Amino acid sequence: MKQIICLSNEPWSRLPGRTQQLISRIRDTQVLYFSPGRRQKDFFPYQKGIQVRPNVTAYTLPTMLLPLEERHGALFRAQRRRQGRFIAAKAARHRFQDPLLWVTCPEHVHLLDLLSYDALIYDCDREWDDLPPHWEGRLAQGADVVFAASPQLADRLSPCSSNIVVLPNGINLPLFAPEFHRPDPLPQVTGPIFGWSGTIWADLDLSPILYAALDRPDWTFVLLGRREKGNPLLPHLKRQPNVIIVGSQPVNEVPNWLYRCDVLLELLRSDRPYSDVVSPRLYEYLATGKPVVSMVWPDQVEPFPDVVYSAHDEEEFVTLCAHALDEPSGFVAQRRRDHAAGAAWPLRSDAVTRILTTAGLL
Repeated sequence: MKQIICLSNEPWSRLPGRTQQLISRIRDTQVLYFSPGRRQKDFFPYQKGIQVRPNVTAYTLPTMLLPLEERHGALFRAQRRRQGRFIAAKAARHRFQDPLLWVTCPEHVHLLDLLSYDALIYDCDREWDDLPPHWEGRLAQGADVVFAASPQLADRLSPCSSNIVVLPNGINLPLFAPEFHRPDPLPQVTGPIFGWSGTIWADLDLSPILYAALDRPDWTFVLLGRREKGNPLLPHLKRQPNVIIVGSQPVNEVPNWLYRCDVLLELLRSDRPYSDVVSPRLYEYLATGKPVVSMVWPDQVEPFPDVVYSAHDEEEFVTLCAHALDEPSGFVAQRRRDHAAGAAWPLRSDAVTRILTTAGLL
C-alpha cells in the first residue's frame, strides 16, 4: 500500500475542495493530510489525528506565529523547522517510509529539505501572485510530476518542469443527478430567476447583477453562498427588492437551488484577471443543463463557447441573460451535462492514478 503525505493549502472540510477530492479517491493508499494552521490554538504538540476517511488521517500544522518571510532569517527558518518536525513525527508514528509527498502551495518548498520522501508531486490550482515567484519555481523544478489546473498555469510553470500535466477542476456529479425529485426552495417566486452560487469574496465583481437588477425589476436574482466582508456592492444589492441573498446552504441542498433557477450566472474576481482556471461552480452549473451567462475578460479564451453565453460588459450581460431565458427547452442541455460528466472527480482521480502509475510513483 502506497503512503502519501499531503500538505494542503486548505483545511479538511465537509465541503471537499480539489485536494480532498483527488487525494481521498486514490485507491490502495494510506494518507496523512496536513491542513494549514490558522490560529494559535490550532497547535497542540501532542495533537491526535482525526480519521476522516478509512485511509486518510488529518492533522493541523503548527501555526506560523507571525507572517514571516525569508528576510526574517533565523526566526523564519525556526518556525519552518517546527512544522517539519511535526510532520516527520506524525509520519514516524504512522510508520511511513519513503512516502509520496503531495504539495499544493509554494510555501511548502521550505519543508522539502526537512522531510524524507520518495517522490514529489506539486498540484497547482491557481496563480500565487502574493508569494515570491522563485518559491514556486523551485517547487516545480524539484517535482517529479506537476499537475496544473489550466493550460495557462501549465505554460507559466513550463520553464521550471518538463513533467507538467493539465488536470482541470471537477465536480461531485451524483449530487446533480437530474432525475431527483427536488423541493422548491423559492415557492413564493413566480417570475424568471437568475442564480449565482459560491463565496461572495470581497473582490467579486457584483456590478453585472446590480446593473441587471436595476434594469429588469421583473427578474429575481438569487445569491447563494458564504459572504466575505468588504464587498463594496453587496450592501447595494441587499437594498434591491428583486435580489435574494440566501447565505451558505448544506452542500446537498445547493443543487435544489440551482435547479430552481432559470439561468445561472458566472462572475469575475478582480484579483484573478484573465485566469483560465475553470471553477468547480461552472461544472455544477453545466450539470443542471440550465443556460449559463458568464462574464469574461477582454480577449479571454472561453472554455465552453458552445454552451455558455459570454458577456464582456454589463449591457451585454443583460442582453445575453434575456437570450438565455428565451433558449428553447433542451436546446443544448444534454451537451452541458456531458461537459460536466467528463469532469467528475472520480475521472480526475483516475487520471492522477494512471499518470503516477505510469511514472512508477504508485
